[in-house]
Amino acid sequence: MRLSLKGLTVAAGALALSLSAGAGVASADPLDAVINTTCNYGQVMAALNATDPGAAAQFNASPIAQGWLHSFLAAAPPRRAQMAAQVQAMPGAAQYVGLVESVAASCNNY
Repeated sequence: MRLSLKGLTVAAGALALSLSAGAGVASADPLDAVINTTCNYGQVMAALNATDPGAAAQFNASPIAQGWLHSFLAAAPPRRAQMAAQVQAMPGAAQYVGLVESVAASCNNY
């Protein structure tokens, strides 16, 4: 998988949006679970490396994508909600759904 800089940023956002798929947080609104994820940056990156080492290498080469994901995970829930809404509006995020779902399903295992 070859990701562009924009694609890496979208992927980082999509990854952050999906982090809670494996977090076990019950919620009627999927964004509530994302906003309250328990996965940390190390867990997300370990899951990404295990799921798709090539995509992980490209992600690791992008300070912008890394910074976005760090910021999202470090943010308080109200700021995470804003960031999540911004990512949902980004075109192109859909192409990363499979990878993101795999990472989200396993990040709490790391």
